Parts: sequence; C-alpha cells; structure tokens
Amino acid sequence: MLYPELFRSLESVRWNMEKDINWDQFDASKLSEEQAQTIKMNAITEWSALPATEMFLRDNKHDSDFSAFMSIWFFEEQKHSLVLMEYLRRFRPDLLPTEEELHAVRFEFDPAPPLETLMLHFCGEIRLNHWYRCASDWHTEPVIKQIYKIISHDEARHGGAYLRYMKKALIEVGDGARAAFSKIGVLMASARRTQKPLHPTNLHVNKDLFPNDTVQSRLPDPDWLENWLDGQIRFDAVWEKKVVDRILHNMSLLFERTFESVQDLNRYRKEVMARLGATEPPVGNAA
Repeated sequence: MLYPELFRSLESVRWNMEKDINWDQFDASKLSEEQAQTIKMNAITEWSALPATEMFLRDNKHDSDFSAFMSIWFFEEQKHSLVLMEYLRRFRPDLLPTEEELHAVRFEFDPAPPLETLMLHFCGEIRLNHWYRCASDWHTEPVIKQIYKIISHDEARHGGAYLRYMKKALIEVGDGARAAFSKIGVLMASARRTQKPLHPTNLHVNKDLFPNDTVQSRLPDPDWLENWLDGQIRFDAVWEKKVVDRILHNMSLLFERTFESVQDLNRYRKEVMARLGATEPPVGNAA
C-alpha cells in the first residue's frame, strides 16, 4: 500500500494557513479589482475537489489504498479553496463566494474508466502547477503571490503521488494501464491544438447536464477561465510547452521509453493497442 508512506511524506511538508501565510505583508495598493475577481473564481473552482473526490471514491471501490489516499488529496485541495476564501475574507469580503456559488460546482460526474481518470487528473495537477506559477508571476500583491506559489507546490506533489499509483497500476494491470495512460496522455498533451484549455474542470463530465456539465460552466462567469489564461495571466505558448514537456517527461519515466513529442507518445499508444488486439480512432489528432 502506498497510502501510509504518502501520508507521512505529504504531512511532513504540509503548510499551516495561520503560521505560513504572511498575512501581515498585505499591500492593498497592489491588488487590482481585476486581480481580486480572479481570486474569487479560483476559490470556487478549487471547491470542485468535492465532487471529484466523490467520483474517485465511487469509481475506485475496488482499490482501498487509492481511496484512502483521497483523504489526503481532498483535505489539501479543499484547503486551496479555503485559503483563497480566507484571503478574500480578510481583504475583499465583498467578493467572498456564497455557499450557493460554491455548491453550484458540486454535481455528479458520469462513471469513467478509473485508470483514464487517474491519468487525466495527473495531467491536471501538472497543468495547475504551471497555471498557478504563472498566476503568481502576474499578481502584484505580495500575499496572494505567496499563496499561489504555495498551492502550486501542492499540485506538483499531488502529481507525484498520482504517478506512484500509475506505476503501481503498470505492475498490476500491465498493457491495460499503458493503454489508458498513453491515450489520455496524448489527449492532454495536445491542448495547443484545441480552442479551450484541457483540464478536468473544463471537460464535459455529465451527459444529462450537457452543456452545463463542466465545472467552469457553473461558475458565476462561465467564460472566466479562458479570459484568465489568455488575457490576464497570459499563459502563452512558452508556458504551454512547459506543460507538454512535463507530461512527456513523466510518460518517458513511466514507460521507460523516450517521448520527445506527442506523436512519439501516440505511436507508443498504437503499439500497446496492437498488443492488446484492440483498435480505436486516433486520439487528439496526433497521429
């Protein structure tokens, strides 16, 4: 089981919201209205760890080790929402999300193959780590810059924990896990080819609620994410390449084979599918 070791590891570096955030360094003159509004949207988005956890527990009833790890992931992810709300409570209480706004992003996700979901969220942690690092650079107020750096580090550690479970799945499932991970890896590393960012909070997850079945579609401003990325923090091609390179690097480590491009990973996916005797259409237009 990985849970006991991951618990000790993550607990040893866990930050304290009262002691480790430099609240006394707040500078109101360096927080713009535009920036404050984005903090509210991020706080609500992070609240979606709640339905994601419910999904993980439902779809991983067969895996008590991973389900136990969810207790750590859920706690730390909800704390991201909480620390952003605490920032607003202290310095911009007029923007504090309402309970109704938070509850709006709690809805049921359709069941999905658990290994594909694991890979999806692994890539999501990599992307969030880079989004929040970029956001920290964009912000000018010292305390929120620190907060974004801290939670970006959490996202990186969560990605590392997911990678441990992916390695475990390779041992237990073999090519079935390789097929799932490479399929989603090709998709998530092909984000530059799509019009919208590829992240779990911006993907459709409940066909009965379509088109209002993404976390972002249920925010007070459904168009916020794209505007935040493109017009505010300027998550450009340079940043996107960092995300793709990180996904490919980790896939190279996981599969013990070098992938220098999405096309390399897609060719590997096809090899695995051929070994399994299965066929499927190209993923992410990366053939």
